[in-house]
Amino acid sequence: MQPIPPADDLLKQEIKELIVTQLRLKDVTPDGIRDDESLVQGSLSLDSIDFLELTVAMEKKYGLKIAEGDEVQSIFASVNAIAGHILRQRARPASA
Repeated sequence: MQPIPPADDLLKQEIKELIVTQLRLKDVTPDGIRDDESLVQGSLSLDSIDFLELTVAMEKKYGLKIAEGDEVQSIFASVNAIAGHILRQRARPASA
């Protein structure tokens, strides 16, 4: 596995805003989500339907492909993990 490149703060902020708006979270602001907070078992209490919605939204917004299965849990482990995945996808050559 390749090391995760450092994600910029703007990308992390976009991800947090997407999580809050896409999932219509009440009483949660993007600034209230820590970069390293677990999204799987964290205070947001996201479930499998939430992750499916986020997968679709992120595939559309960032042009990603997110495989099903174990990879989803590691990608959505935290905002840092999501940002790292996006940056790795962007760094790949177009033919890969």
